[in-house]
Amino acid sequence: MSKGKRLRRSVTLASATMLAFGWSLAAHAASLKLMFQGDPYEVTAITDVAKRFEAANPGVSVELINTPHDAYNEKFGAMVSAKALPDIMELDAPFLANYVWSGYLQPIKGLVDDSIIADMTASNISQGTYPVDGKLYATGLSDSTVALYASRKQLENLKIRIPASVEDAWTKDEFESALQKLADSGVKWPIDLFRAYGTKTEWITYAYEPALVSAGCDLIDRKAWKAKGTLDIDACVAITQEMASWVKKGWVVPQSAGQNQFYAKDRMAGLAWGGHWLYADAHAAMGDDLVVLPLPKFGAKSASPNGTWIYAISKTASDPAMAGKFLTFMLADKAYRKVYAEHSSFPGLKSFAAESPLYAAKGAMAVAYEQAGKSAVPRPPHPGYPTITLAFQVAMTNIFDGADAKTELSKAAKKIDDDIEDNSGYPPFGN
Repeated sequence: MSKGKRLRRSVTLASATMLAFGWSLAAHAASLKLMFQGDPYEVTAITDVAKRFEAANPGVSVELINTPHDAYNEKFGAMVSAKALPDIMELDAPFLANYVWSGYLQPIKGLVDDSIIADMTASNISQGTYPVDGKLYATGLSDSTVALYASRKQLENLKIRIPASVEDAWTKDEFESALQKLADSGVKWPIDLFRAYGTKTEWITYAYEPALVSAGCDLIDRKAWKAKGTLDIDACVAITQEMASWVKKGWVVPQSAGQNQFYAKDRMAGLAWGGHWLYADAHAAMGDDLVVLPLPKFGAKSASPNGTWIYAISKTASDPAMAGKFLTFMLADKAYRKVYAEHSSFPGLKSFAAESPLYAAKGAMAVAYEQAGKSAVPRPPHPGYPTITLAFQVAMTNIFDGADAKTELSKAAKKIDDDIEDNSGYPPFGN
């Protein structure tokens, strides 16, 4: 081969090598936008894990869009209107069906590592799954639940049985007997249902719907997707009337009394129907006297809520594979997990539960974690959920304030069914 040919070949090979290297850089360079919300500790945890991900993946940048919780839906709506969705978005689990139906999200299988998906609890999978195609669209480190909190000494002094498992939960009669004994003993408010969270919050649907399910009814028929004949039947009327009777008897902490009557120094409330997040502050105040119990059984079966803020990849993500890689990295990151464990985060991954003594076998919150596997019921996974939850919030608020339960539930059922009809049934739901 002549010198000229060798030189031309060297230049060609060098060009090819540079081209290949350039393509390699392009393939690994990405700019991800992540929209999220959370408490200050969560903002710090996400900011730090994003920096670690960038360090481990040169050429990749993660832009964080920290959005206040109360303004989140408004901000998201503005991004939809501007056709500028982030690559990764945090979303409240019950709104997932609406987002998928609207075409905002894509399945995460094949994007998030299979090891993460295999590690998800059944409750976590249910909150991230779209019922129409059965595919997983979101995941997260955490899930959530509501349990009963009590003073062990107080229950023992009043000879009130302490349930040890979901199967062992108080029946409706036992629960109301406990409330009566607490009232008779001089406790100002036998239970805090956290009405102080407000009358227009997701808390009402999240925390109270399990009572309906346990009693034998629901917010909506989850096959026919009709509320009439489900939300307004006798079982729902009876349980909501029963709950309203606790308010009427003066057993429930009123909204005006604030959010801390259970573990405050003077302990004005005997029991608390509270989220898993209540544990940390309650334990700090009460120590080992705090005992966690399963939610009562109002009918033939137990029921508890699930669902929290989880992460999804938008359909318009600039680099879905890199977005999935980030979520895999974040959920496996030890420092990220440690922060959430320190704040009593409810495990959505089995390995995270094993790392959290609080939720492990014989841990203080073991009963709460048991609910995730045995009694958790997701809020209706339907595109019309925003209307479903608002209608129920209005109904329960009015019922607690003394309105007729049958009338209010019938109104709510009509609002829900009218919305579904106005949207032609949200096809393919109901078909």
